[in-house]
Amino acid sequence: MTDPMTAPTPAPMSARTPSPPPPPAAARRARRRDRRVYLRSHPLLFALLAATRRRPVVRLGRIVLVHGTEAYREALTKVPLDRTAPGTTGGAAAELTDGGLLFDQDGAEHRNARRALAGGLDTAAQQRIRPHWQTVLSERIPGLAAGEIELVALARELAGVTAAALTGAQSCPHRLAHAAAEVAAHAARDHLPGPRRRGPDAAAATVDAAARLAALLPDAPDARDAMVAVAAVNTTVAALPRAVAWCADAGLWPTVSETTAPRLAAELLRLTAPSPLLPRVAAADTTLAGHPVRAGDRLVLVARHAARAHRRGPADDPAATQAVFGAGPHACPGAGLARALLADLLLALAPHHPVVTRARVDRRSALPGYAELTVRRGRS
Repeated sequence: MTDPMTAPTPAPMSARTPSPPPPPAAARRARRRDRRVYLRSHPLLFALLAATRRRPVVRLGRIVLVHGTEAYREALTKVPLDRTAPGTTGGAAAELTDGGLLFDQDGAEHRNARRALAGGLDTAAQQRIRPHWQTVLSERIPGLAAGEIELVALARELAGVTAAALTGAQSCPHRLAHAAAEVAAHAARDHLPGPRRRGPDAAAATVDAAARLAALLPDAPDARDAMVAVAAVNTTVAALPRAVAWCADAGLWPTVSETTAPRLAAELLRLTAPSPLLPRVAAADTTLAGHPVRAGDRLVLVARHAARAHRRGPADDPAATQAVFGAGPHACPGAGLARALLADLLLALAPHHPVVTRARVDRRSALPGYAELTVRRGRS
């Protein structure tokens, strides 16, 4: 029996025994619904990215769009990056805290911080955290037998209990998740390409959101706790409902078992790419996939396209599957935790064969996702 908490990183698709593919019409339906999440949440941005996706690297003034899988990996592993530049994830982290976070560090400091964080997300930590989300699943999923479940609310609760377990917070999981989502929504307006709010009111709103989150964390919290909470909550709330909707629309529930759930979770995360963009800034003149890059250029690393989530066939390249979690020294140390949580959710839902009854895209969240996704029990 394969435990999703201890399952290894999924092998390339070509090395696995594939599950029966969904009917073509069902697969197209799943892709269409998920694509609407992108186009309705950030319509201008994702229309631009879709129009330029066929070229691995595209320059638009001082902005460099990186679509290709190899170019994406090169940007994260070889290009010198300004970790505290305005308009980047690290810049937002440094602005909202006293710094010293994984996102705004470099060199040995970054490696040491990443190693310490990874230690808190290893197999032993996952086994410690898993009972928290299993309790939520055991309480909420039986509701499908007699009615409907709102998946965004469930995802928010799962994210809250996970973030609380990771940080040691004793706060209400719902309040913790809401506060982390507010911080990310404010920060995203500054580091995503597109129109930005200006002036002291915008800055004050962002700082206030960060203060509300800090108040819910342990006394004298480590700034890294805030980073962990924001990352865990926002990726979870974005990823889980979209993965469930895809599974329902594509008719994948009959394929879910304790053996297949880990690799299905990894594939759904690739297909949905819940963190579709990584905004970065080049720290020095260099080249990227043969294209000149100047110090100060904004790099928009399109994880969605690097993961080949926009293509119809499965990705045989393991770099594409990993792309949704970054690459090299900048890979997300929480990848195993994310896959394990999604695998457990799929296993809990599969006996009910849920179908989507209502879906509404969230237009203000940091990551493309749903404001509402309601499912009911389907026919087995």
